[in-house]
Amino acid sequence: MSTQNFTLPDVGEGLTEAEIVAWKVAPGDAVAINDVICEIETAKSLVELPSPHAGVVGELLVAEGTTVEVGTPIISFVTDAAPAAPAAPAAPAAEEGGGSVLVGYGSGGGATSRRKRPAERPVRSSVGVIAKPPIRKLARDLGVDLTTVTPTGADGEVTRDDVMKHASQASVFRNIETPEWGAVREETVPAPQSAPVGLARGLAPAPASAPHADEPGRTESIPVKGVRKATSSAMVQSAYSAPHVTVWKEIDASRTMELVKRLKASPDYADIRVSPLLIMARAVIWAARRTPMVNAAWVETENGAEIVVRHYVNLGIAAATPRGLLVPNIKDAQDLGMKDLARALNRLTLTAREGKTSPADQQGGTITITNIGVFGMDAGTPIINPGEAGIVAMGTISQKPWVVDGEVRPRWVTTVAGSFDHRVIDGDGMSRFIADVASVLEEPALLVD
Repeated sequence: MSTQNFTLPDVGEGLTEAEIVAWKVAPGDAVAINDVICEIETAKSLVELPSPHAGVVGELLVAEGTTVEVGTPIISFVTDAAPAAPAAPAAPAAEEGGGSVLVGYGSGGGATSRRKRPAERPVRSSVGVIAKPPIRKLARDLGVDLTTVTPTGADGEVTRDDVMKHASQASVFRNIETPEWGAVREETVPAPQSAPVGLARGLAPAPASAPHADEPGRTESIPVKGVRKATSSAMVQSAYSAPHVTVWKEIDASRTMELVKRLKASPDYADIRVSPLLIMARAVIWAARRTPMVNAAWVETENGAEIVVRHYVNLGIAAATPRGLLVPNIKDAQDLGMKDLARALNRLTLTAREGKTSPADQQGGTITITNIGVFGMDAGTPIINPGEAGIVAMGTISQKPWVVDGEVRPRWVTTVAGSFDHRVIDGDGMSRFIADVASVLEEPALLVD
């Protein structure tokens, strides 16, 4: 009988540490090569870690919620205590739904696909819904009734994307928990000792002691790690290295809203979620082509600084997720038509909300859109994503009085704001860019060229 320790592997992208989010096995469990043993969270994504050995789990060496460096032993295996399962043929190991799974680094040599456990086979409930157990759990967690979900999988099976798409139709605030008010409605605190005037006016004397900040329950410490750690570092770096300047414009987006309404009613978009963000994305791509410097980057080299102008658009979409702020991007978005761009936005949003955005999807962005309008905000001054020269914020679209042909009428109005690296682009360029984006939202027909 031999015991082997498995150390946290380098999951790529130059990451040096990860948090053990959840163990999927326990001591004594028999595992096969590439069975998922735990879920880890890096600064980039949530990743399922497969077993490199076939055998029996010996000991879990790291507790859930602990962040460890690459190379740290995290689990031990008794490799000859149980017969190893036969290796499956080499194949991609991503589960249905696009989850990030690492394979192929075990003692077996080549990459092998994860063995599908019996519990993961689709099952049919008493009401006739076909879905795998992980999909059912996802639906329960999101509060989705599977009987109301339209299945798109083989033989009428409900997929992960089906559940996420259904859940996304609810309010953006559905997953935000509001803490309850405390049981004590009022609290009396002592008056400063240096102010005895209150007693002279008949006020009650102060209590002998007062609560302190270090008393249990009065404060809470939240560890800075994972996505929050990476985001804070990136934002500080950007804010204090790139000279930011922000411009904005209020516009009449009524024709954009009309176009969105027509696309939603079109049979060609029956299976695609359409929103004003789609038109915004097309507008940014179009405007970036007309003002390429907003899509450039300031790069420090051994021979001095240089500006790299990209003639392609990897369009980043800032996404608020349960794990924190992520900025995945759509590669070569300039090559996508309206329908393909809409599908790409859908996939990006669903994957981000599920916490399965891969590190590769967050690398190489050239310009970013942040849709603060979904939170009811009119405008803002966003911080540029590192490695880029511009970020565009789209505010809420609401009906407001607007002057049209000398008359005040109710129109759908929004504000578009953009922050730019003033080392890369000057005021005239950034103003032209925002004016172009505004022009498209005012008249989407400009996209037909």
